[in-house]
This record gives sequence, structure tokens and C-alpha cells, in this order.
Amino acid sequence: MSAADTVTGPDAGSGPGRLSNTGTPPGAGPGDGGGDGGARRGWRGRRLALAAAVPGGAARKLLALLALAVVLVPVAAALWGSGAWPDALSADVKGPLDDANQWVIDNRDTNPVFLYFLLHLSNTAESSVDGVTGLLDTMGWLGVLLAVAVLAWYAAGLRLDRRAARVVGTSLAALAVCGLLDVWEATMETVALMAVAVAVSAVVGLLLGLAAGLSELCDKALRPVFDTMQVMPAFAYLLPFVLLFDIGVPSALFATVIYAAPPMARLTALGLRGADPAALEASASLGATAWQQLRTARLPLARKEMLLGLNQTIMMALSMVTIASVIGAGGLGDEVFRALSKVNIGEALAAGTAIVLLAVWLDRTTAAAGERLEEETGAPGRGAGPVAGLRGWRAPACVAAAMAAASFAGRAAGDEWPDGWTVAVSRPANTAVNWFTDHFAEGVPVVGGTQVWATKFTEWVLNPLRDLLQGTPWWLLLLVVAALALLVGTWRTSLTGTLALAAIGVTGVWETSLDTLAQVLAGLVLTLLLGFAIGIVAARVARVERAIRPVLDVLQTLPQFIYLIPVVALAGVGRAAAITAALLYALPAVVRITAQSVKGVDPAVLEASRSLGASGLQQLRQVQLPLARPALLLAVNQGVVLVLAMVVIGGLVGGGALGYDVVYGLQKSELGIGLTAGAAIVLLGLVLDRVTQPTGERRGRDG
Repeated sequence: MSAADTVTGPDAGSGPGRLSNTGTPPGAGPGDGGGDGGARRGWRGRRLALAAAVPGGAARKLLALLALAVVLVPVAAALWGSGAWPDALSADVKGPLDDANQWVIDNRDTNPVFLYFLLHLSNTAESSVDGVTGLLDTMGWLGVLLAVAVLAWYAAGLRLDRRAARVVGTSLAALAVCGLLDVWEATMETVALMAVAVAVSAVVGLLLGLAAGLSELCDKALRPVFDTMQVMPAFAYLLPFVLLFDIGVPSALFATVIYAAPPMARLTALGLRGADPAALEASASLGATAWQQLRTARLPLARKEMLLGLNQTIMMALSMVTIASVIGAGGLGDEVFRALSKVNIGEALAAGTAIVLLAVWLDRTTAAAGERLEEETGAPGRGAGPVAGLRGWRAPACVAAAMAAASFAGRAAGDEWPDGWTVAVSRPANTAVNWFTDHFAEGVPVVGGTQVWATKFTEWVLNPLRDLLQGTPWWLLLLVVAALALLVGTWRTSLTGTLALAAIGVTGVWETSLDTLAQVLAGLVLTLLLGFAIGIVAARVARVERAIRPVLDVLQTLPQFIYLIPVVALAGVGRAAAITAALLYALPAVVRITAQSVKGVDPAVLEASRSLGASGLQQLRQVQLPLARPALLLAVNQGVVLVLAMVVIGGLVGGGALGYDVVYGLQKSELGIGLTAGAAIVLLGLVLDRVTQPTGERRGRDG
């Protein structure tokens, strides 16, 4: 008897977890075949469909919400109207913020809080960055190159093999190309700020991670803080520090530390909590104190997670350092920002390429250290090189001696990169961009051109969506957010999301925020359509997965600023460019989560479905996607967060809305406007997070 006969035969009832090609719901027995049984089956099918669509009693919650809306909406409409957010419910927050900014300016030199605390922090931050910059200048360009090579070799395990040579060669090539592109000085400014920011972020993250990993109370207290910080776009971090420390390096440094520390903290806590209980028990049985247990057992077992946290901290710090150029951080980010403000793609390309090379250098070096650590913990002595005998204090001592020798050698070569060793790429790049614009921006037969697509996308998608949102009654948008948050969460998450959206209206930036929301929704739909499609294909076709893996690696390594350069060259400035950059920035995360979740379905379940005669499409639709639903919801949430972050940065290239207000406030010292827009960005991120991310209770039921 065939598998199809097994499924569709007269005595075949679909047991729990089995597929049915006849439409019989799971759990239906043979008595559900016809007559009254067929009616019962139809009712049961509809009931199960409702339970699947609105699980966990959410239907009752939605009915309760509808009952509240029937009472409250007519009252709200009668009192405040049904158009945009009513002025009667708005408050002037820009005025008090401007007053606070002026008070800070007036009292910065006299108030004890500034004199004896904040001023010392500012001076320490600036002195630290200046000290590292001076050290790099003293070492000279050759000394820096040699020191980078030594550090890369140390990260690779001090071996004389092909892998170590590849890591060292990549590091040397990355820094050398920065010099060839004639951005050596700006690169050293970025490296100096990065070095201090990463060091402080790692220490802060390590301390917070220790607290969260060793104390349940600290973990519960820090978790919502980290969640909120993850939702906040990078621009939102800059404004409070500009208010306290003014524009300059200290504000950029502190914003970078706050932005980059959470990954280190979270992964450290994860590693400490995931330590092998048997090892901890053995340590305790030997009489180790809590401190000895932490030092000899917990921390060594958590080294892999901590190193991964350091890698993530480094990459986030680089991203933030480049964005902080809008508040006077200098370095490569400032070169990109000034070039983009003049729409000079050639100049932006040179500095942008240097930022990418820095990211590659840092990523490859930390990855090599992670591989070495994994080998040491997994298979001691495996693949040891000729100098692998350097253990304990000897290896760092030799590295320090080698770096000192590199510094002396660098002084002899001079401080600055030789003028004759540079390659001008600005003019050829601008020529190439102009040629592309002349031939492919518009007038291309059939397809039109890139700027034609951008214009049509703005006219046909972005403008109608923005007008729809801005023309929708304010109370209806609140009701929609409440219902969506209730579907994926609880009453608490629904109330949080609704209050966050209402707070946006109270701050007086309702229409501007809806413009940003329209861009986020458009970018999110494109990201999810492409991300789910590519991820599903990659999960089912190994060749596709191997082909796109290096592309995804590169896209996830690039700092946010870099995405703006090619999209401006292709589509010009405007909201379409911001959407394109958001798509490229968010797509890798969605593709990877989708592919991993679809591939991760239990093979036994797939084998059972194949034995029942399910086709490949049926397996995908009825088995893999339903079982991968929690991870797919996570992909949606990550897409929302990443698209919002990039759409806001798109204000630098004509995205407008809240991103433009933030940049305007920072550039024109109108912090009332900038802080209000920054607060609206955070609130909008909170709204989107609440309507897309299931709570822990719902995740447990869905999983």
C-alpha cells in the first residue's frame, strides 16, 4: 500500500502531529467522515483554524478590547475629533528642552556637578583619546603597521602556518590600503577613538555581565534596560550626551560606550549562566570559595561567549564612531559625512572603503582569536606551530617586545604616510558615478532606470502610505497598535505600545513620526519578502546557502554609514535611498534567521511527512514554516529594529522625517527639536517592538 493510500484510505484517521491530504484536522477520528460527523468536522476545523490564528485566548482579549473601544472611541472622537493628533492633547516639550539646554550652557562652568564630575569625565575622555592618538603618531605609519601585524599574529596563536599568515596579511593589507587611499590621518583618529571606546565598553560590559550572570535580581533589573537599548537607533544615543558634554570627542566616546557595551554584558552573562554544572559542582566539592570558583571555573568556561561579545562590541563601536561624526568625532566618519553632504561620492568612497577595511581587520583578528580559543579548549595541542611553546607570561612578553621594536622602527620611517604612496580615487569614482547616472539613472528602455524606480517608488508607495497613516484618525491608530500588541503579547505589552504611540502625539511630532513609520513599514515589507524568500531557498538548496554566505558576512560587517554611499550613487538623495539602505542593512539578519529556523526543523518530522506522501511544497507550507514560526517572528522583530535604525540615519541623505530633525538639531544646536525627535524615535521603536515580538509566555507556547 502506498503512502498516499495510507493517508487517504477510508480508515485513515490523522493522529496528532500527522499530515492529512484530505483536509481532516489533526485529532479527527474515523467517525468524522460524513453526515453529522462531517458537520462536526467542519465546526471543529473552523474552531481549530480560529485557535491557530488567534492562540492563547487572544480572541477573548480582542473582544474585551473591542468592548472598550465601543465605549471610549465615541467619547474621544466627540471631545477631540477624528483627524490627526489633537492639539488639546499635545504638550510643548521643545521649549523646556531648549531651556534645559540653555541652562546647561550657562552653568557648565560654575555648577558643582559639571565642575567636579562631568568636567572631569570630559577631560579624562579627551585626554585618553589624545594620548592614544599621540602614541600612534609617535609610532609612525610603519610602526603601526608592524604592531598590527604582531597583534594579528598573537590573535592567531603565534603560529607559522597558513591560517596565521592569512590573518596577518589581511591586517597588514587593510591598514596599508587606508594609507594608499590618502586617509591615514583620519584612520588613526578613528582607531584612537575606537581603542578607548572598546576598552571602556569591554570593562563596563564585563562588570554588568558579571552582575547579571551571578545575580538573578541584577539580571531581572538589567534585562529591560538592555532590551530598550537594543531597540534604540544609534542616533538616539548622541543627543543626551551632546546636552551634557557639548559637541566633540567626549560626547562621541560616551555615546559609543553606552551603545557598544550591551553585547559584551549579555554574552558574558549568558556564558556565566551556561557554565557546566558538573564543573561547578567539582569545584565546590574541592572547597573553592565563590571568588575562586568564579576565577577558576566560571570565567574560563565562559571565555568563548565573552570573546564573541567582544567581537560584537568592537563592530558596534566602529559603527557608532562613524555615526558620531555628526557631533564632531572626526576621523573617517567625518570624511564620509562631509562628502555625502556635498553629494561627492568619490570622496565618500575613499573614507568609506577605509571604514570597511577597518571592520574587516578587526573582525578577522577577533575571529582568529576565537578559533584559537576554541581549539585550545576543545583539543589541546592540536595543530601547534613552531612557536606554540610560548605559554603563560612568555607570549605577552614577546608580543610587547615585538611591538616596542616596531615602534622604534616606525620612528625612523617618519610620522605621516609618504605622499608619493597614495592613489587618488575621488576623481575616477566621480567619473564612474556620472557615467552610470547618464546611462542607467533614467531613459533605459523597458526598465526605466534606477532614479526612475526611486521616483516611482516614492510616488506610488511611500507617499500614499504616508498620506494613509497621516489621514487615519488618531484613535484608530492607537486601537490598531493595541490590538496587534495584544495578539502577540499580553495586556501589559498592549498597554505599553499604546502609551508609547500616544506619547509621540503628546510630544507634538505626530505627523513627522508617521512619515518615519511609513518608511519603516515600506522597508520592512520589502525586507521580509526578500529575506523570507532568500532564506527559504538557502535552507533548502545547500549550493545557494554557500553562495550567499560570504555576501551576508560582508553586509553584516559593514558599519551603518557605509550603506548610504552606494545607494546615493544609484538612486540619488531622497526617501527611496533611505529605504534601499535599510533593506541592505536589515536583509542579512532576516535571511540568516529564516534559513536557520527552516533548516533546524526536526529531521524526524520531515521524514514522517515524506513517508505520508507530502511534496516538497507541502512540507514547507505544513511542517517547516509552522514549526519555524517563533524564529520567523524573531526575524520580523529584528527586521523592524534594523530598518528603523537605518531609516533614521537616512535623514542624512534626504530621508527627512525624524532623522532629519535629529541631524538638524545636532548641526544647528537646536537640541529642543533634536531631543524631541530622538525621544519620538525611541518611542516608535518601542511601539514596533511591542507589536512584533511575542512575550516570553507566548514564545513558550508557540515553541
